[in-house]
Amino acid sequence: MHFRLLTYNIHKGIGGVDRRYSPERIVETIEHYEPDIALLQEVDDGVPRSEHHRQVEMLALGMGFHHHAYQRNVRLKSGYYGNAILSRFPLLQVDTIDLTVPLKKRRQALVVRSRLRCQGHSRTITLANVHLGLAGYERKMQLRRLLDHPLLKHHHVSSPVLVAGDFNDVWGTLGKRVMLPAGFVSSRDSIRTFPATMPLRSLDRVFVRGAIVIHRAFAGHTRLARQASDHLPLIVDMELVH
Repeated sequence: MHFRLLTYNIHKGIGGVDRRYSPERIVETIEHYEPDIALLQEVDDGVPRSEHHRQVEMLALGMGFHHHAYQRNVRLKSGYYGNAILSRFPLLQVDTIDLTVPLKKRRQALVVRSRLRCQGHSRTITLANVHLGLAGYERKMQLRRLLDHPLLKHHHVSSPVLVAGDFNDVWGTLGKRVMLPAGFVSSRDSIRTFPATMPLRSLDRVFVRGAIVIHRAFAGHTRLARQASDHLPLIVDMELVH
């Protein structure tokens, strides 16, 4: 069962260079890659800078995603921003895991179980969308807390689990130190996604465990993608296997 996943820090729909708010650019960028599931970070909800839009609903409606979930991570003076998951497949369960480290910005993981259906077959997959902290020790603590949570820890070894998002992993060490020892494999070691105009860092990552095969992973490098956000989208084609 093949599907395409996209993970994308949309920077609230504000361009990384021109600082112009344009959700239309985000919609067009995502639509260009035709994902079945989109994991988004820095999604606004009722914030003046983004015209008080509830972005998760606006994006889902604009792209025809019938299923979506949103998580308010950071409270602002007016409104919130956080993580979102848009899916063409039903979301059976939506949960939040608190990843906040004391004295650091509030961080959470948005975790869903989704039922993928294709040609008369169906499989269930667990998806975790994260936007990790800026400090190295903080990121390691957050990932270990996530992986130790019952929502992920007690899966059978063959059960498909996917963890993706903005890892802020500047030096690319989290895979070897945390994810690989926990049985996860990476979509690729290094796909540069930040900054969008001239990518130098592989901040956005996809890790899978269980009955999932990764076939292809790449960053979206269209001209519009380089303008729409300060990150490029990361796109991964994969297959659920028996």
